[in-house]
Amino acid sequence: MNAFPPAPEAQVTLANWRTRPFNAWAFHHVREVVPSADIPHDPGKVQPFLEGPQVTPDGLEDFLRDGEVDGLVVLHQGAIILERYGNGMGPRDPHILMSVSKSLLGLLAGVLSEQGVLNLDAAAETYVPELTQTAFAGAAVQQLLDMRTGITFNEDYLITEGPIVEYRKATNWNPLGPGEVPSDLRTFLLSLTETDEPHGGVFDYKSPCTDLLGWIIERATGKRYADVFAQEIWSKIGAETPAYITVDRLGAPRTAGGMCVTTRDLARVGQVLVEDGAGVIPKPWIEDIESNGDPAAWDGGAFAPDFPGMPMHYRSKWYVLRDRGPILFCIGIHGQNLLVDRKAGLVLARHSSLETPLDPASELKTIALFERIRDMVA
Repeated sequence: MNAFPPAPEAQVTLANWRTRPFNAWAFHHVREVVPSADIPHDPGKVQPFLEGPQVTPDGLEDFLRDGEVDGLVVLHQGAIILERYGNGMGPRDPHILMSVSKSLLGLLAGVLSEQGVLNLDAAAETYVPELTQTAFAGAAVQQLLDMRTGITFNEDYLITEGPIVEYRKATNWNPLGPGEVPSDLRTFLLSLTETDEPHGGVFDYKSPCTDLLGWIIERATGKRYADVFAQEIWSKIGAETPAYITVDRLGAPRTAGGMCVTTRDLARVGQVLVEDGAGVIPKPWIEDIESNGDPAAWDGGAFAPDFPGMPMHYRSKWYVLRDRGPILFCIGIHGQNLLVDRKAGLVLARHSSLETPLDPASELKTIALFERIRDMVA
């Protein structure tokens, strides 16, 4: 995308933007490929970072290269101790979060719950009555947050047909085929009518559950998700750059994966958790994430083998490594992460453009790097 115009074989398009080598440019130019909605910050409340003693952990250069890292920011006690960029990205370039978007929704849910706007025990159809005849009927808001619903949905990022492909088309992430009629996200959600187990079972990762929560939040507040997120979180955390989120042809937000923020501002989200919510996120909500997930539900889920021997749980869109701090963390495909150790005052934000959507080895390397840095600053 450096020529004007780029050669046809180098052009980033809706058909190739999530594949290598195109994603190295596309992931921090998403709104040039997919429609989006602004999430404004408050320029009057920007919190400048201090610069702390710089660290260079063992294996850093290998981690940056092998992990196709586009942005890396590490904070200790609120000061930047490590910052790197690659693939043409810089400190003010918003980069897609993929499923780290889910974790940010989880924080917003905590705010709305404390305000009494969102009832975590209410069934999904309480807010969206159209769901009565769908697989989501009877699923509580908290079950949607914890990925413990029984809807039938195959979250395989590499298959080329089936519901997940129709899902991407409905959200404007994939082009339509010849003669196909445009759909939209909410219509797609209403098409999910089959279940394979009761709600409330094991951890079962299905992205449409988070997009449904975006719809529920819009119904509960009577406002667009982007506006609610800006009002309740993004304008309050000291973000230095506006964020944005991808939307479908009718404006429905891709809350499961479409948020785009700078690496520095992603680190600011982690710092808010270190500071017990900083008056933005309720402290009891953070403590609930940290302590109240169900380890048995995690152990029975499909992701547990990717983290061998690690006692973990999943709560309100956050992964928790229970015995090492604990560490609260987020995962997005193609190498997006946010890791937080509240006791150590340590935050790591990472944006990447890995070729493979899911790379468990890369996640383990990120945790290991985080722990090496923690040992250095302890």
